[in-house]
Amino acid sequence: MTIQYPTSFSATCLVRFSLIFVIVSSVSVGLAQDEPKQETKQKHTNALAKETSPYLLMHAHNPVNWYAWNEEALAKAKKENKPIFLSVGYSSCHWCHVMERESFLDEEIAKFLNENFICIKVDREERPDVDNIYMESLHVLNQLMRKRPGGGWPLSMFLTPDGRPFFGGTYFPARAGDRGARIGFLEIVKMIDKNWREQPDRIGIDADTITKYTRESLAGRKPLKNENMQQSWITIAIENLEDSFDPEYGGFRFNPQNSSIPKFPEPSNLIFLADYVRENPDNDSAKNMLIKTCERMMMGGIYDHLGGGFHRYSVDRFWAIPHFEKMLYDNGQLATVYSEVYKLTNREEFKNVVDGILAWVTREMVAEDGGFYSALDAESEGEEGKFYRWNKEEIKAALSDEEYQLFASIYGLNKAPNFEEKYYAPQLSQTLSETAKLRSTTLAEIEAKLAVIRKKLFEARAKRVRPLLDNKILTSWNGMMIRGFADAGRLLENQAYIDTAVRAGDFAIANLFREDGRLWRTHTKGESKLNAYLDDYACLIDGFLALHQATGEQKWLDQAVKTQAKQDELFWDDKLGGYFFTSKDHEQLLVRGKKPVDGALPAGNSVSAGNLLYLGEQTGDASYTERAQKTVVSASGLLEQLPTSAPRLLITAQELLKGGY
Repeated sequence: MTIQYPTSFSATCLVRFSLIFVIVSSVSVGLAQDEPKQETKQKHTNALAKETSPYLLMHAHNPVNWYAWNEEALAKAKKENKPIFLSVGYSSCHWCHVMERESFLDEEIAKFLNENFICIKVDREERPDVDNIYMESLHVLNQLMRKRPGGGWPLSMFLTPDGRPFFGGTYFPARAGDRGARIGFLEIVKMIDKNWREQPDRIGIDADTITKYTRESLAGRKPLKNENMQQSWITIAIENLEDSFDPEYGGFRFNPQNSSIPKFPEPSNLIFLADYVRENPDNDSAKNMLIKTCERMMMGGIYDHLGGGFHRYSVDRFWAIPHFEKMLYDNGQLATVYSEVYKLTNREEFKNVVDGILAWVTREMVAEDGGFYSALDAESEGEEGKFYRWNKEEIKAALSDEEYQLFASIYGLNKAPNFEEKYYAPQLSQTLSETAKLRSTTLAEIEAKLAVIRKKLFEARAKRVRPLLDNKILTSWNGMMIRGFADAGRLLENQAYIDTAVRAGDFAIANLFREDGRLWRTHTKGESKLNAYLDDYACLIDGFLALHQATGEQKWLDQAVKTQAKQDELFWDDKLGGYFFTSKDHEQLLVRGKKPVDGALPAGNSVSAGNLLYLGEQTGDASYTERAQKTVVSASGLLEQLPTSAPRLLITAQELLKGGY
């Protein structure tokens, strides 16, 4: 929402934090690589040793006396009247690891933190509620300080003992001079400690201001008084996507003045476009945006041509050099996208991408009992992308001369190195069908030759030190991957994919539900824990409905109905409609918001609206359809101003409009 900020805050903050103000910003992808990870003796153990999150466990032997976000830590801050240093990250975050190595393993910095702060470490994937609130508070702080927008992880926030944010940033180098002109983390915490001791009342005023605007922002836009859906939302969304579309390389948020802006897959946009094209097959613009983006993504380095699956995002316009982590939620959604595009075009290349995604998941991300792990790290041996990058000598050593010549000509090794000026991230300059045509052969023949080569390189790569696996099993992400496998099985007519989805669905029923029908957020090594969020309910229900579509079995529809009833009980907003992100009995935080925007993960309300519509169609119960309509209308203020912020919700709006709502 648009907030009118006071002019006084900026001046006040600049007086006290003028040095910090100059340097706090998100990490640029152009920063130099960090030094290789050093071995650390485990002479320290903190409270994180009791946790199950791989990310939290990484920090269990830091000299920093970390706590998890819990009542014990918050009570300790109040009792000792110490500010809280809140550090939020996740296991596959490269710069989170850098800050740990530089600052949190540093004995001097740790000693100062331990004496003057209560230090809380949060896995954003376990606690998206905490992450969302304090990331929004950073956005608010940046606007109050008249800074450019910025955010990201690690998120480094400073809070009053009662949890109100008063200052923060993202990554900080350990000391002044470590990375150019940036002030160091040690200098920052010393300044904050000094101001906390000398001007606590003024810090309290700033905390009140940031908290006020954070609450307003997370409350979101109020729904329109008119409860009817508008066809204009869909029309404007298509126009807005056209305006931000990269006509040469696909993808959205294109700025022709700056080709180095990172580019994300944005699967919610692609799922919306796939649905729109099914309904409007003659709309060439929508079809082009969908197919061009999928083509360019599968050609680029963002796709792992040897092992399958997509990396998180590209650091450039061209999908060329990825940020190398692989996330389950991206690949679950993209399995659905590429299955839909294959069905639309009947092009084998798109089917091959689906097979590549699901081969990677099956091989590396499936737990013994059928659930799906969360992520693979971006780095290994302290270097981002080291597992995935190649030099020519490594590739030549693994292949025959003939194989090398073929691979080099197709995957860009005949050009200058494309990664760090000395390595290659393999990628295509044209689709393989175009290559086959130029070589007067078939796609199948090219693929057969390349399959042998890729297998050899994959086996050579497998001998390297592997990136860290985050073995958390998150409920919402598993729901997305269940749908990915179920959709692929249904649309590609592959029973093995459906079987994998069924096994994961059975795992969820056995392990992710409490006895009272509520859901857990996370399951790791046999232990389920944490109160689930709206996204967990919505995405798992969506997975059950995908299984119902793929198998026709009543079991999955019945399970969806039961889970939907529990979601309605715990999350529904009786006043304005739609669903809150946290349950009615969840821990009380700064604000109880709804998170209506479809980002890297679809919003719980967007997924829920589609679930309710499907349940209404399958059960004949009109109350589901009515609740779907209320869910869409609850976000009408947002959709009226910026419909592309919730493209998944527009899919349901389109269906309801067809039905006369």
